[in-house]
Parts: sequence; structure tokens; C-alpha cells
Amino acid sequence: MKLIKPLAYILIPAALFIIPVTLIAAECSAKSGTQTTPLLELYTSEGCSSCPPADKWLSNLKLDVNKIVPLAFHVDYWDYIGWKDRFSKAEYSDRQRKNAAFGGVGFVYTPQFTFNGKDFKGWDGSRLNQSVESSLKQAAKANLTLQAAKQANGEILLKATAQAVKVSDIKNADIFIALYENKQVSQVNAGENNGRELKHDYVVRDLLGAYQLSNKNEFSKDITLPVEWKTRNAGAVIFVQDSRNGEILQSLQLPFCG
Repeated sequence: MKLIKPLAYILIPAALFIIPVTLIAAECSAKSGTQTTPLLELYTSEGCSSCPPADKWLSNLKLDVNKIVPLAFHVDYWDYIGWKDRFSKAEYSDRQRKNAAFGGVGFVYTPQFTFNGKDFKGWDGSRLNQSVESSLKQAAKANLTLQAAKQANGEILLKATAQAVKVSDIKNADIFIALYENKQVSQVNAGENNGRELKHDYVVRDLLGAYQLSNKNEFSKDITLPVEWKTRNAGAVIFVQDSRNGEILQSLQLPFCG
């Protein structure tokens, strides 16, 4: 992944040797490679007493964005027991159920990890490294790009593109864009985690899609994020999933530039 640092134009009048600097908006971008970068999804809830260890494990992973893309989806089906998770959405619970059907599990649970759309047990052992290395040996089935630029008014313009490698995948490629945020802290005052301080990273704040590729094998989307995203420890992920079997064809992460 290539990150582009903020740019500056430096003007040097020859006679005065004064160096006025005109800054333009910070811009960064990422482009997927020829290997399949795996997508690691955590389904979690602040209302679930067994979830904090999984949240902590995900936060403590030393992740290389070129080798694995993490996302934490907070489900809403624990909200009824007294604590409403402020990050939870019904659509995340629906995504978990759909992935469970793809993977043949037939039921959902928390905490649950999925790796490239499939149920992933044994996540706290050495299995993750083995699975990542195996995924990286597979040729990518989609080409993805992300670009984020801070505008003069403080907004962030996010541009995303996707293209299938094989023509046979065009009609079945579901494209999703996730906006995530790090360093989130909650003081839980009810439910199974009553009295605990919970910390979260890679929290999905919004999931956009599914989008489809055009008949010309093209996808392009511009998303304008409001000013408050400028101060967040956040980023975007684009991934392509096969609508027939849940396989992740490719994923790409872009942390927003500071």
C-alpha cells in the first residue's frame, strides 16, 4: 500500500530569498496488490461479557495493512439486556447472519471472528498467521483503490474504485465500503459488563453497499465525509464479496492521513 504524505509548494523569489509555503489539502491513497489481502471481521457487543477479551486481542494485534484488513462489527441483539451498545446496528447483525449461512454454521454468536467470510475459531492462537500466509498465496480476484483528501472546508473526500479480475465474477461481486474508527472508550453502566471500561479499535461506524460493478467491469464512488471526521482516528475499507458463497475476493484498508 502506498501512502502519500501531505504536499506543499515552496516558492523562492531569487532576490529576497523568502520562502512562503502554501499548503494544500492532505491526501493519501492505497491500491490493492496481486495477492488476496484477507478480511478479518469481529462480531462483538458491549453487552456481552465474553466479548472484551476478543476486542482487546484485536486491538493488540500488530497488523500490517498490506497483509490483513480488520473490522469490528457491533451487533444489536445483546442490547435488550439493559445496555445499548452505541456502536451497534441491526444491519451488522444481518451481515453476521448472512455470513453464517454462507459458512454453513447456521447460527451466530459473540464474539465471533470470520476470516474471508468464513467462521474462524482458534483466533487467539497461531492459526491466524497460518491463514494469512495461505491467503497471501492466492491471486487477487479484484483490483481496488482508495483515496482520501481533506478539503479546504474541512470535509474529507473519499474516492473508491473496484474492478473484477475475471469477467465471470462481475455479476456476483458485491462491493462494500466501511468507515471505521479507533481508540473508542465506553464506560458501561448496565448489563453483563456493568462497571467496566471497554476499549475498541477498527469499529465500523458505517457500512455502505452492496454496490455492483457495471457491465463494463467498473465501479467508482465518491463519498463526502463531514468535518468531524477530520479529528477522528479513522479510516476506510473497501472489500468485494462473492454474493453466491460469501468469499472475499479482495480487501483494502486506508487509514486517513493526519
